[in-house]
Amino acid sequence: MELGSALQFLDNKSILVTGAAGFLAKIFVEKILRVQPNVKKLYLLLRATDHKSAMHRLHSEIIGKDLFRVLKEKCGKNFGSFISEKITLVPGDISHEDLGIKDSNLVQEILNEVDVVVNLAATTNFDERYDVSLGLNTFGAQFVADFAKKCVKLKVLVHVSTAYVSGERTGLILENPYSMGETLNGVSGLDINVEKEIIEQKLNELRVEGASDKEITRAMKDLGIQRARFYGWPNTYVFTKAMGEMLVGEFKGSLPIVIVRPTIITSTFKQPFPGWAEGVRTIDSLAIGYAKGKLSFFLGDMDSVVDLIPADMVVNAMIVAMIAHASNQPSETIYQVGSSMRNPVKYCDLQDFGYRYFSKKPWINKDGKPVIVGRIRVMDSMASFHRYIALRYLLPLKGLEFANTAFCHFFQGVYCNLTRKINFVTRMVDIYRPYLFFGGIFDDINTEKLRMAAKSSLEENDMFYFDPKCIDWNDYFMNIHIPGIVKYIFK
Repeated sequence: MELGSALQFLDNKSILVTGAAGFLAKIFVEKILRVQPNVKKLYLLLRATDHKSAMHRLHSEIIGKDLFRVLKEKCGKNFGSFISEKITLVPGDISHEDLGIKDSNLVQEILNEVDVVVNLAATTNFDERYDVSLGLNTFGAQFVADFAKKCVKLKVLVHVSTAYVSGERTGLILENPYSMGETLNGVSGLDINVEKEIIEQKLNELRVEGASDKEITRAMKDLGIQRARFYGWPNTYVFTKAMGEMLVGEFKGSLPIVIVRPTIITSTFKQPFPGWAEGVRTIDSLAIGYAKGKLSFFLGDMDSVVDLIPADMVVNAMIVAMIAHASNQPSETIYQVGSSMRNPVKYCDLQDFGYRYFSKKPWINKDGKPVIVGRIRVMDSMASFHRYIALRYLLPLKGLEFANTAFCHFFQGVYCNLTRKINFVTRMVDIYRPYLFFGGIFDDINTEKLRMAAKSSLEENDMFYFDPKCIDWNDYFMNIHIPGIVKYIFK
């Protein structure tokens, strides 16, 4: 696998990026513009009704972010004109055919000009409405593949999925594709079109019953979890992403396809600068809850490996894979991008990093007082977790509720604070339970081959680093990641 020069490959190329306002997509766009200003065009597909609203999203959600400060410094006063020259906004929606692009001239331009399609559009909410998640993560993936097949100059389609399409598998999890209708628990009968019909039938029933928007949303969320668990997946997100992979594989035709499966994505390791983060991501929601005093007990196996990978490494792997598979040869290659094989970190390490950091630099609450943190008490089973909650919190809460009523709501503040703490922890456990005892290690033999190819034949190997072995997790968490989420995410 000879890679040559990444910058030469990107020179004068046109790339369509879907989901362009997403976390990874922004980092991808910034990287391309910063390292190869001679890229011809980036077509950024944004969910928007028209060009004006797409332009607003570009400025408020993408180039207006601190992520772009290095590029702004590099361009100086020419930043605005550079962006105007290199970026074409595409209002659309991948859950529709032709990606929901209404401008027929723009559609034709993209089909004639695009060399690479990168699909980053997704909803990552674990308990998203099933209709929304199926539309974006599943059928959206098919619509992107269908669109890519019509691009006359296309060299490769990069589809970004998640390593957790594996569900709750244990042991070594291989970089294998999903066949159509495959399930995790062996239950037969998974038909993606039938899943769509089930949704439509349920929505019709709810409308006939006169259900409110809130009731419909709740029913759609419940349906997604129910259907996911019926076939062996823990939540709607990973279920619909797995079905998306199935459709991409089924309808790829003669396309060269790369499927990238990142694990838990964290803040940037090096570029454009260390520690940039956005949105409350998986482990960060726990860190925020802990720092703010909402998390004093939790559930999980402290010796289990948590597979983390910085966002810039994922983007670099995407770019190198894109270069490696840019051809006219039909193919489908899967790259699992994570750290559990090469440089594992355990949950107990994360707990220790959080305790040490917030003990030295406590969060200052809205009253101007530092929040004192302690070691989290961690239960090793659901039974012990529920028993602990009942004895430590639910019984005192009942007594407090009675006292609060008897003493004219004198204890209202304490009562509400305790209730919020219980609700927060139980919600976190419900959402993340499958990953708190995760027993899988993600094989990355394809990714390692890609790393070796980059090391031996990519001229700019240092610019497109994605080897997790180089990460000192203690240094990364204490000096990069936690300071980053405190700066960009804590509110």
